[in-house]
Amino acid sequence: MQSSLSLSFSPGSSSAAPAPRSRVPPDFLHIAAPQTLASLRFYGIRREVLGFSSLRRFGCHFSRRVHVVSHERPPRRLSASASDNGSASKSFDYDLVIIGAGVGGHGAALHAVEKGLKTAIIEGDVVGGTCVNRGCVPSKALLAVSGRMRELQNDHHLKALGLQVDAAGYDRKGVADHANNLATKIRNNLTNSMKSLGVDILTGVGTILGPQKVKYGKDNVVTARDIIVATGSVPFVPKGIQVDGKLSALKASILIHKIEVSIILLLETIIHRDYFTKYLFFSPLNGFFHYFITCLCLEKPTGKTVITSDHALKLEFIPDWIAIVGSGYIGLEFSDVYTALGSEVTFVEALDQLMPGFDPEISKLAQRVLINPRNIDYHTGVFASKITPAKDGKPVTIELIDAKTKEPKDTLEVDAALIATGRAPFTQGLGLENINVVTQHGFIPVDECMRVVDANGNLVPHLYCIGDANGKMMLAHAASAQGISVVEQVTGNDHVLNHLSIPAACFTHPEISMVGLTEPQAREKAQKEGFEVRIAKTSFKANTKALAENEGEGLAKLIYRPDNGEILGVHILGLHAADLIHEASNAIALGTRIQDIKYAVHAHPTLSEVIDELFKSAKVHSEVSSPASEPVAV
Repeated sequence: MQSSLSLSFSPGSSSAAPAPRSRVPPDFLHIAAPQTLASLRFYGIRREVLGFSSLRRFGCHFSRRVHVVSHERPPRRLSASASDNGSASKSFDYDLVIIGAGVGGHGAALHAVEKGLKTAIIEGDVVGGTCVNRGCVPSKALLAVSGRMRELQNDHHLKALGLQVDAAGYDRKGVADHANNLATKIRNNLTNSMKSLGVDILTGVGTILGPQKVKYGKDNVVTARDIIVATGSVPFVPKGIQVDGKLSALKASILIHKIEVSIILLLETIIHRDYFTKYLFFSPLNGFFHYFITCLCLEKPTGKTVITSDHALKLEFIPDWIAIVGSGYIGLEFSDVYTALGSEVTFVEALDQLMPGFDPEISKLAQRVLINPRNIDYHTGVFASKITPAKDGKPVTIELIDAKTKEPKDTLEVDAALIATGRAPFTQGLGLENINVVTQHGFIPVDECMRVVDANGNLVPHLYCIGDANGKMMLAHAASAQGISVVEQVTGNDHVLNHLSIPAACFTHPEISMVGLTEPQAREKAQKEGFEVRIAKTSFKANTKALAENEGEGLAKLIYRPDNGEILGVHILGLHAADLIHEASNAIALGTRIQDIKYAVHAHPTLSEVIDELFKSAKVHSEVSSPASEPVAV
């Protein structure tokens, strides 16, 4: 979920390299925006549909911000089959090689095969990346459980519906298995979908050796006309915080094997015989030896007290009291899970308010609905300067300092701590030095078309970067959309992705969703550009379906321009907010104005009428639609 946006506009004649991005932040979006809608081709929308000409004054062939190396080639009209996966140029092994088989890489691979490109995807771990294995998918499984628990625990709600339910309980292992099984199922689905379409899945860590050349595994080298980097991100752990989570299963097994082999070879060197190889590797003694080494290498589950989201999703234990460092969407979702399962939660937030990346009005409502009624307390305006894991019967200790003065404030003692301070791009071992690319705060610099920019401000020919690794918008579906956009470009089509039309959601109970600008961002933009901003709101309490569900707590907020009906942003907190946001998202992507969408018909009684009433309540000066060629919120 992106919770804050940063717009960057530069004149068309500029040739400077992109400005450096600010530090991390998973809740930060940097957008280099084109200035005319006529130059755009939105994700899923062909230019012809919007009535635009095929002029390429701007876009992925003529960059305004970097020295240009043209990638233009005739569009391809091929159809790949599962058997041959297209046919690569004679000069290359593949038309397209993707490094990273997460959601972004998967989306790009499937679209590439559809376009007739011979495609390979390189993965050094497991297919699905963070989203499927350690992020979106397992977390939603846990949140589904927390949602059911809240329903069963809410006696007042149940009585209002005429229901009587005995006390609800849960099985921790069963809950954890549900999350793990879902991740496995989705991972298998992604793998099978690529295999069925003929995408070559190459196992090993991908390293760029030079232009259009990639190594994977130990010494396998492939060439490709175009390369996409989609290596994703990892949890960001600030300095001073000691995480004591166990090694991943893959890393642990590799470490154990290396230790076993090293010990055996050492013993053989000492006595000059192969006795140990024969009788430890190929006899029942191997089982005992392996178990002994495993016990030495791995900590017991009870030893994990300072964890990241990667570890928390395994749900190996439910602490009585857990501190969550960071109150963004990751921290907020885990607070929903832990409190539903009986934990007490304490938030530690560096800024002066909780959920700082959300629209302020939504944050205030979310605190009243999601924080105050639950077993949650919080400390704002403080840093966790040092966190020490529990040991020898002592609790986890968290030393807090004032975020501004750096003076000591307090010391917390809790059973566990979850570090939810965001995510950092993963580019280790990628070989960026081989193509003269220098990261900016860890992110791979790209232009508005996802083309990689080198240290001199020049475009690296035939190299693209999508998803968390470029830092534009750290969302799985944004990565997939960027991947599809890149495939459109390499097959000869102009395609610039409008990031402000990409929605985000926080799957708490109730949910939070958003698209476009927050109110402060919209007012700042309006002040600079000289237009008026207005706000429209509607409550879930006025929606029949929400009342039938006894879920009337919620708000929808529209930020718009009254002079021309442009939608600048929409923010929702309420039942199924994550589903409702897409009508607004598509309206922004299409450039649809309020005066047009307010006449759309919605089924009654449905939650969609919340959005219907929201658009109808907006007051636009002119009832005449503005031409589609005028700029929308980009």
